[in-house]
Amino acid sequence: MALVKKPVTGMKDILPKEMQIRDYVISVIKDTYRNFGFTSIETPCVEHIENLSSKQGGDNEKLIFKILKRGEKLNLETAETEADLVDGGLRYDLTVPLVRFYSNNANDLPSPFKALQIGSVWRADRPQRGRYRQFHQCDIDIFGEPSNLAEIELILATTTTLGRLGFENFEIRINERRILKAMAAYSGFAEDSYDLVFIILDKMDKIGLEGVEKELLESGFAKESVDKYLELFKGMEGQTNGLSYLAEKLGDYLDADIRDNLQEIINSVSETKTAKFEMVFDPTLVRGMSYYTGTIFEISMPEFGSSCGGGGRYDKMVGKFTGNDVPACGFSIGFERIVMLLMEKGFEVPNQNRKQAFLIEKGVGGEALCKVIKEAQEARANGTQVLVARMNKNKKFQKEQLIKDGYTDIREFYKDSI
Repeated sequence: MALVKKPVTGMKDILPKEMQIRDYVISVIKDTYRNFGFTSIETPCVEHIENLSSKQGGDNEKLIFKILKRGEKLNLETAETEADLVDGGLRYDLTVPLVRFYSNNANDLPSPFKALQIGSVWRADRPQRGRYRQFHQCDIDIFGEPSNLAEIELILATTTTLGRLGFENFEIRINERRILKAMAAYSGFAEDSYDLVFIILDKMDKIGLEGVEKELLESGFAKESVDKYLELFKGMEGQTNGLSYLAEKLGDYLDADIRDNLQEIINSVSETKTAKFEMVFDPTLVRGMSYYTGTIFEISMPEFGSSCGGGGRYDKMVGKFTGNDVPACGFSIGFERIVMLLMEKGFEVPNQNRKQAFLIEKGVGGEALCKVIKEAQEARANGTQVLVARMNKNKKFQKEQLIKDGYTDIREFYKDSI
């Protein structure tokens, strides 16, 4: 059987040009987040299947790449259920492994603990523009900080990073899970139906208000509740402060502290930001992960037309591992989408080291070859990037490729000139 040279569907080879941009983006991310006090950590790419399937990952739990048991533990003849065959899976995000990491190592970590994690994750998803089955995520999380200082720091660190990468005029859409629940309760929906209501609401940007109304009614919800629910969104149109309007309408259904807390986040970020973006209260923002307990937020990029990252507070997740809840909040940049947008813009990595290429005629060896290599070593010691290569038969094409790769100084060495 012939070997296949193309990558597996939903995964891709990364060429040098893109890799250069990816490396640069990672360097900016690490440098910026380090300035905000975040510390790099790493977790394994394989996670216990029970952790990945704990009903906290939303629809992502349907997309797990599962791993068979190994060696004597795998017995195909006696297996009756999936649990007899599978004990692990490739992580579908970085949050579940991070919480396990924190739960296992909390005694050796400071409080609050500010974590930075960058790594590949895998989802058996349908590939499309900006979406792959293997992709990089970049997360920052804060454990042990119960106040909204965590949200403020996370949003400022992330937006500062985006600003350094040249992005502007984007939005940070922000909402609160408890506001979503208060709106549903005010409208008369039963508490056990909230998840379905939110799933439908999450489609608002795609199907509009009429589409949401249609789906809610088709799902069997009372017209009175649907009308009251949608009236909240209609009433916000044209309001200068949608959060205050909504809080007033909800009355006792929403604790005033929740409104004040969210407003303080919006105001604090808006007054201290260094990048060009807007904070926007969006009551239709849901976020798919069921582990969120409070504030939720997303990056909305006009040039992409979709989310380029998001996060929120998940104060109950550590407790599922340890029995004791710990305040936790995180923000994830859509790394692959950010890189894709930079490449589509024709982004060039700034402040590159000077790049030289030494092309040596075939047949040059011995003392002459050592002389060229020594010269290259001296240039490298001074910070210059030097490629030493044999001269191809088609020298013209070789030089064109080098120029395309950013080599501004190409030197040729021949037998009789060294």
